[in-house]
Formats: sequence, structure tokens, C-alpha cells
Amino acid sequence: MSVDTAATVAERFRELYGSEPEGVWAAPGRVNLIGEHTDYNDGFVMPFALPHTAVAAVARRDDGVLRLHSEDVRGGVVELRVDDLAPETDRAWTAYPAGVVWALRNAGHAVGGADVHLASTVPAGAGLSSSAALEVVVALALNDLYDLGLKGWQLARLCQRAENVYVGAPVGIMDQTASACCEAGHALFLDTRDLSQRQIPFDLAAEGMRLLVVDTQVKHSHSEGEYGKRRAGCEKGAALLGVDALRDIPYGELDAALARIGDDEEVRRLVRHVVTEDQRVERVVGLLESGETRAIGPVLTEGHASLRDDFRVSCRELDLVVDTALTAGALGARMTGGGFGGSAIVLAEAGDVEGITKAVEDAFAAAGLTAPRVFEAVPAAGARRLS
Repeated sequence: MSVDTAATVAERFRELYGSEPEGVWAAPGRVNLIGEHTDYNDGFVMPFALPHTAVAAVARRDDGVLRLHSEDVRGGVVELRVDDLAPETDRAWTAYPAGVVWALRNAGHAVGGADVHLASTVPAGAGLSSSAALEVVVALALNDLYDLGLKGWQLARLCQRAENVYVGAPVGIMDQTASACCEAGHALFLDTRDLSQRQIPFDLAAEGMRLLVVDTQVKHSHSEGEYGKRRAGCEKGAALLGVDALRDIPYGELDAALARIGDDEEVRRLVRHVVTEDQRVERVVGLLESGETRAIGPVLTEGHASLRDDFRVSCRELDLVVDTALTAGALGARMTGGGFGGSAIVLAEAGDVEGITKAVEDAFAAAGLTAPRVFEAVPAAGARRLS
């Protein structure tokens, strides 16, 4: 994020509000390398931050008024009163930043009003956590301005609560933690049960590889019912197996666990995905730490098959990216994010990127689909103050 961007956002704040911001902050979107739909099952995930960020210029107010403006949404400044904020009363984009203010106050933190101007380069609806970036950047700004002293993982927890309770979307903890806590040049190995973290070096360029993100341009919304159905199914599976969460089923005992579930095929599929996906995360960590980076490719591809066949959250466009990329020589590929659209990731040798990109674009054109957006993902820094 350049100084120029911070200056531009600050200047727009002055135009909107007629006063100076007290600072400018940034929080990134994320790509999840491996570990999908495991976070709300107390499992393992491995995201890294993107260079794409939500940027916020913010100043405190002492009159209990919250004013919000986004450069990316049509319309003027939205004015709310912090005392009136209540869960699931807002269905607009403003629910994300307002929910953070509500969550902070609900947790007992002395947060008053604020003027906020936001601008984001994180593609919305692409499975890259644009909403988490909005939440985290506002949380970090308020944490600094109101001197709350909260750590990144604590801000992530409050942002998750904002999205779960205020927005009404049953998301796990991964997206907010990735935005708040990732480090440049690393993937974040996160245990979502106790929030313990390990930063795993992840520098593909140094090894002659690249990771592409292919945004299918198919939009999704976690607030819709399919995500909630799968989360409920996972909870049912844990209850049937007598464990707190599916993370507690060891990979070596998966077959016995599936047999105990009986003939509920839908729950069996969900359980199988979560248990095998946790094991895939651990395999990827081991491979990266032992320097066998190319060997993660087939593990990524296994993950896609599981998401497609067991969890059933893929779609025609995501499958087309994965199948085409693999045929064109990719080392591995899978959908990333919640599914039902959004993005896929493709691990490739640097010299194969151009050919793979063209193959995917040609496949979409031949299928009569909207052209995908393809860009390289380089692990970037987490949330921080810019000025």
C-alpha cells in the first residue's frame, strides 16, 4: 500500500467531512492456501494476506454519531448513532463497520462516535475476504484512536462477533485473523481452537514458482442459506460422534467415525471433508517446512476434489479453472474461500504462468462465461497504520 494511496484517502476524508483525519489504516484481504470450512470446526487453516487492502481514514467524534462513507459504494455519507446500533438491523455495506463499533462497545470498550472514509481494492464477492478487511481496518483504527490496547487476535475475535451477531453471517475466525495477523512473505498456520499461530515462510518466487488467483467473477454471499446448512451439518456430525467439534476426530479414526454416523450420507460427507482437510493442512505445513514446496500441489488438488464432491461448495466455473489449469501443466489447483463462486488458486512454475492463464481465459470464452480476473498472489503484510 503506497503513501500515495494513504494521502488520497485522507484528502477524500477532508472533502467529505471538512476536517482532518487522525490517521489512515489498512487491512488486507486474504487467500487461503489450504484449510477450507475447517475454521468453524475448531480445525486448522493456512491463509496469507494479499496486497489488496481496505484503507480507512478515521477521526473520533464526541457526540455519539458514527458517519460512514465508502468510495466503492454509490451514495453519500451514512449517519448512525452508536447508542442505536443493534444486531441484524442493517442489510447494507455499513453493517460491517457499524458492527465493529457495536462489538467493541458490547464488549465493554469505551468507543464513541467516529467519522470514517473507506476505500478498498479487495475484490468483493470473490472469496478473498473483502468484508473481513473492512471490519479489521475499522477495528484497528478504533483500537489505536481510543487506546484500547487490544492485540491482533483479540481484534479478530471482535470482528468475527460483529459478523456473526450484528451482520448475521455464521463465519469462522480465519478471515479476520488473517487480515489482522499475517506477515509479508509468510503463510499463517492457525489453530482456530486456541488461536495459536505459526508464521510459515512462503516465498514461491525464490523457488521459481507462482501462485495465481483466478476470480471467476461469480459472486456469492455467506449470509445465504447454503453456508449455514453446512455449518449446521458439521455440528450435527460432532454431536452424533460425541465430540466438541470435528477437529477432535483423528484422521486415523475417520473410517470408524463414518461407520458410527450410519446412513446419514450428507453428514458423512461433511465429516469426511473436515477431517481430511485438517490433515491436508498439516501435510502442507510439513512439506513447506522441509523445503518440498512443489509437493504441496497435489495436496491442493486433493482439497478441491473434497470441496467439490464431499462438501459440495464448488461450481461449474471453479471446476473449469481447476481442470483447465491442471491440464495446462499446473502443479496444483483448488477453489479457495467459502465456495459457490469466488476464486480458485493455481500453483505453477513461473514459466508456465502465461500458458495456464491463456488456457483458462480461452476455456471461459469457449464456455460463454464472463472473462475471469487473473492475478498473482504474493504474501503481504497484515493490518497496519499507514499515517
